[in-house]
Formats: sequence, C-alpha cells, structure tokens
Amino acid sequence: MNGISISYEDAGTGPVVVMVMGTGSPGRVWKAHQQPALIRAGHRVITFDNRGIAPSSECAEGFTLDDMVADTAALIEHLGVGPVAVIGTSLGARIVQELALARPDLVRCAAMIATYGRSGTMQTAISAGERELIDRDITLPDAYHAAITAHLNLSPHTLVDDAQARDWLDIIEFSGQARSPGVRAQLQLHDGEADRLEAYRAVRCPVLVIGFADDRTLPPHLAREVADAIDGSEYQEVARAGHYGYLEQPDEVNRLLIDFLGRALA
Repeated sequence: MNGISISYEDAGTGPVVVMVMGTGSPGRVWKAHQQPALIRAGHRVITFDNRGIAPSSECAEGFTLDDMVADTAALIEHLGVGPVAVIGTSLGARIVQELALARPDLVRCAAMIATYGRSGTMQTAISAGERELIDRDITLPDAYHAAITAHLNLSPHTLVDDAQARDWLDIIEFSGQARSPGVRAQLQLHDGEADRLEAYRAVRCPVLVIGFADDRTLPPHLAREVADAIDGSEYQEVARAGHYGYLEQPDEVNRLLIDFLGRALA
C-alpha cells in the first residue's frame, strides 16, 4: 500500500473499528485491553503497525503526517470496509483527525484519545530531546529510562503505590527502548507541527475526545481544545490517568468507547 508494507491484524465480527497507535508503539498495544473489549462488544477490530514500526516499512529516510494518514486510508480501502469507526491515541489521534478531514468518505465516526491540535512548548522540547538522544547515540540506563517514561506517562495516583510502580517499571524496562530509524522518523514529525485547531472545525462526523486528567505528555487542555474546535463533539476526561490512561484505566476508557460507538454506529 502506498509503495510500502503495512502489518495489520483483523479480528472479530460486526461494525468495523480501525485503531491507530501513537509514536514508537506497535499496534499490538491495543490488544492488552481495547481490542478484546471491542470484540466482545460485537465489533470487528483492525489494528496495525504504522510506518516506522517494524514489521511495517520503517521508511527511515523520513515521511510526513500526510503519509501516515494516507496509509490508514489505504488500509481501509485495501480491506474494502469503509466507512469505519476510527480510534487513535496520541500521534494516532492526530492521524485520525486528519483522516476525518482528508477522507470523510472513509470515516463514520472518530474517537481521539490523549490528543492535540497544536504542540505546546513542553511537548516540542521533549520531542527534540528524544531525537537528540538518538542522533548522539546516547542510550539511557534501562532502569533510568523506565523511571522517566513512567513519570511522564503514568498518573501520580498509580506511582504513589510502590507495588504498582514496581510492576510498571518492570514492564517498561522489559519492553526496551524504541530507538530504531523508523521511530526516529516518527519523532521527526513533531518538529514544527502546525496548529490545526481551526482546520478541525471542518470535521463533520460524530466525534469523541478523551483526555486524561494527569497526562504530563499531552495535558488534557490540549485534548479539550480539539473537542472545542469540532462542532458537536463530545469530551470526556478520565481521572487518575496519565498519557497511558488506556492502560491505567482500561475499564473506564473501554466503557466510554463502547458507549460512543453504540450511539454513533446505530
């Protein structure tokens, strides 16, 4: 598709939901909680690895957000399932927003989790720092990388519990550090991102935006800005959840998604 390979998984039966993951993460992350819940709720769920994430084409030479939007559209067309419900988180949510604008014929409804329509000063600085670590071939000690990742992406309510914190640190450390050329190319997308809030006023499909109250990576005011820009959209904020809120508070996130899809696809 689009001259590259996209690795995807197709499971379940019923109305189709396409799920788009964020920077540096494979599509299988959805399988921890969201994919099984949506299948049980009667949906056919398509998950995939964005370009930049092996075994999809890494495209280390670089690519644009428009390329990633086109990949998602091409996958929907390849499977012959459009229009579909589309769910994304973080960068994946940004892709979903742009897909709803560029290819409204393919999108029945859209849910954006931990999303943004513009990059704040802190988000730009963190992304630049992550790219510089890779460019200088600096590898953080695994335990320290796990601690920083947990601090940026998990709620203080999770980390105050020493047993939960230890479990999360073990999971993150075991997962390793995403430092491939493809991940570096994804990180480059965050350099000089345009403010797209005004453009999102043209989105017409039913929309759910979910923010996480304790998100340090993409604070909830950025998600609320997206919801405010899209006429008729619904905004929900999940308490005691950081950027990984769909993993920290999966029951609440799944409830919101399933309820929204039930109404939007009825």
